[in-house]
Amino acid sequence: MATGLALALGLFGLLGVGSTAQASQPQPTTPAATTVPVPSAPLKGLKLVPVATGLSGPVEVISQPGSELLWVVERIGTVKVFQNGKAFKEPFANLRSIVRSGSIEQGLLGMALHPRFPTDPRVFFFHSLKNNDNVLVSYTASADGRRIDPASRKVLVTVDKEPSAVRHNAGALRFSPDGLLYISVGDAARASVNGQNPKTLPGSMLRIDIDGGSPYAIPALNPFATNGAGRPEVFWFGLRNPWRFSFDVQSGLAYIGDVGQETYEEVNAVRFDQPGLNFGWPLFEGTKRYLKGTPATPLTAPIIEVKHGGENGSCSMTGGEVYRGSAIPELVGHYFYADWCLGWIRSLRYDGSVVTDKKDWSAQLEAEMVSAFGHTSTGELLVVDYEAGTVSQAVPVR
Repeated sequence: MATGLALALGLFGLLGVGSTAQASQPQPTTPAATTVPVPSAPLKGLKLVPVATGLSGPVEVISQPGSELLWVVERIGTVKVFQNGKAFKEPFANLRSIVRSGSIEQGLLGMALHPRFPTDPRVFFFHSLKNNDNVLVSYTASADGRRIDPASRKVLVTVDKEPSAVRHNAGALRFSPDGLLYISVGDAARASVNGQNPKTLPGSMLRIDIDGGSPYAIPALNPFATNGAGRPEVFWFGLRNPWRFSFDVQSGLAYIGDVGQETYEEVNAVRFDQPGLNFGWPLFEGTKRYLKGTPATPLTAPIIEVKHGGENGSCSMTGGEVYRGSAIPELVGHYFYADWCLGWIRSLRYDGSVVTDKKDWSAQLEAEMVSAFGHTSTGELLVVDYEAGTVSQAVPVR
């Protein structure tokens, strides 16, 4: 089951580059193991139960520990809050007047609540502007947490682009377990300019400390924090369009679904605190050569690649989540991911070196266009269907 990884390691080794970052880099703290409940009956399958409906192009769902609320991001520029399947009357945010959403890859693309929300009422968004630039912005929520204050808007990071560059924006936002904000930024469809160049923001994963300075601080272990060899915000690079990524606190791993170009889609899984990783684009698409050239830094191989075409092929990778809920103990630790175009949903298990337990759930978890995954405050898996306009929870069939 580890064929793709083995192929990648062998190929990258022949090129004289490594598959991982240097051994001297810091090691993550592995969270204590959690107790997995005993299932009540054998697992026969899974099904999707809608928990939010009537949405317009949803691209993200956010939960908060200890809360029943779900924040759902609509690409057109709005955020709706749901409780027990019903939406609040007023939207949490309405940025439609300043968000450009003309292209399918533009719009309000990502959202994150401050880890101490609502005690710290800051909310972060990544969205497209009318001039095609993308921005990371912050707002402050009202005292009751029901809406943002439009007057509190602060622009934190601007990703400058050519006027015609409207594609490959990515835009996912996640706080790592150590409280740092990671931002995925696509290569702006200018692979040869941005992919292997950490001096530009596109094609990278950015990492900033929003609590350490104004408007933010650069974490000390960012690879280009002080040496000038790249933008100080850049933490990883060599990505094409990392549309969705997630952190698994239990394993200390970050999972990145990177959308491919012509032939391969890929999923990368790395320790979230490894600075300077280079995922190879555009020199490689998956583990296969795409453009000629020699990478300046060692490359990190994907844990899986999915070839385009065929019955089991792919089209556009949607990165997902590791399941850490209690309703389906048989699947704890399994990573779920999907394909945007074809609607399939699959899972695998990754132990840090080997991929096992690959499974296709498409016959049971029927979806039209999976734009994102999420989880409830108790860790149950959520699936966002862009075309159907729904957020659904995966529940066991016993």
